Amino acid sequence: MLTELSIAGALRGLRARQFSATELAQAHIDAVGSLNARLNAYLTVTADQALRAAAKADQALGRGEDKPLGGIPLAIKDLFCTDGVRTTAGSRMLDGFVPPYESTVTQRLLDDGAVFLGKTNLDEFAMGSSNMSSAFGPVENPWQHAGKAVKLVPGGSSGGSAAAVAAQMALGAVGTDTGGSIRQPASFCGIVGIKPTYGRCSRWGVVAFASSLDQPGPMARSVEDCAILLRSMAGFDAKDSTSADRPVPDYAQACKRDLRGLRVGIPAEYHAPGVPPEVEALWAEGIAWLRDAGCEIVDVSLPHSRYGLPAYYIVAPAECSSNLARYDGVRFGTRVPADSLDAMYEASRSAGFGAEVKRRILIGTYVLSAGYYDAYYARAQKVRSLILRDFTEVFQKVDVLLTPTAPSAAFAQGEKMNDPVSMYLNDIFTVPASLAGVPALSVPAGLDSNGLPLGLQLIGRPFDEETLFAAAAALERAAEFVQAPSVRAGMAA
Repeated sequence: MLTELSIAGALRGLRARQFSATELAQAHIDAVGSLNARLNAYLTVTADQALRAAAKADQALGRGEDKPLGGIPLAIKDLFCTDGVRTTAGSRMLDGFVPPYESTVTQRLLDDGAVFLGKTNLDEFAMGSSNMSSAFGPVENPWQHAGKAVKLVPGGSSGGSAAAVAAQMALGAVGTDTGGSIRQPASFCGIVGIKPTYGRCSRWGVVAFASSLDQPGPMARSVEDCAILLRSMAGFDAKDSTSADRPVPDYAQACKRDLRGLRVGIPAEYHAPGVPPEVEALWAEGIAWLRDAGCEIVDVSLPHSRYGLPAYYIVAPAECSSNLARYDGVRFGTRVPADSLDAMYEASRSAGFGAEVKRRILIGTYVLSAGYYDAYYARAQKVRSLILRDFTEVFQKVDVLLTPTAPSAAFAQGEKMNDPVSMYLNDIFTVPASLAGVPALSVPAGLDSNGLPLGLQLIGRPFDEETLFAAAAALERAAEFVQAPSVRAGMAA
């Protein structure tokens, strides 16, 4: 089936005229039509636009034009502004918003010939680890628990993108990662996802959550496919003041590198209490796979990473509070009429924001307030500097770090909704790399006892995504992770 192809395989097939871009797009549109009512992965489906783009891709192929993503159908997280297509950020506050411009990342994908199938569901304003906080309903993970008839979360906030890729409703997808929002859902859904170095991909046209942490990145079913997507997404953008003016390598070539002599660090602090034995066992297996590939395994320490989670949940809500202040019903966002200006502000923000967003705005406003700024926000920023220093020192000894991606497999919808702290702990392994701004990648490596996927995380030096792809490709080959969710294109839903 066309929906079972990899991006690399689809590109080869299109260039060999084995099928057309229109046929490829239609197969994925049919898959979305068959599965989306159940999974709720897409908030907006742009079938007509996708078919028009596919027809143009076929014409370009007929002229011998070889674009990097010519005819490849992708899903776009509904946090990226897309010209003429509704963009909601998973919130009632932006319901009905149709941007008159295209984000830099999505424009680069379009310029390289990609076909957009639609906009995917997410935790509201990207705030969450479960995709349960979306104003438009939760996303269902296409994987199913072997022993219980329960609906599972796909992870968050990029859960819609992860579910769409895992269920073969797109060949690849674009997400954003603030504290783990690409890597954790990739782990939960059994796919590959990478958070590039902060500044590698432009944030222009991406609805902001926490500006010093947000970073776009690709999600796909193979390491090579993520490498292909990142090459198109990355690059300097003068419209983004945090964009890095660095050359963009051919990441796909890095997947073929020999790993002999590569130094792999194993941070002691990631042996966190309460981590299931299955996660620890998979980590040990990953270490053995890299050792067999010729890597040198080195025990290292990141002493301040234990403070990553509390520091993150001060810094991120503070920036969220600042960024979301603009949504007041006057400048931006849904307006609820009231008798006075203050009442209108209150009514608009109360109706437009969900519970999790309100919680983070309140936390952020509190830690930024005059009496608590130094005690909380300023101190968290100092801890963040120490975490970055730890990574900088460790990367003088090793080339890459290997850790688990998440402390568990996917959990049931609603299972942790009444305990925000328990929900925040899902990010324990992903947050330190986000605070440091270094690249990190999750690759599926095995199943737990309930038949659910588990991922391993690789963390690299700033702007050294090539080493991540090389090590991830070796893990991918060793793990031979070929399992797929039962709810996917071509299967009965």
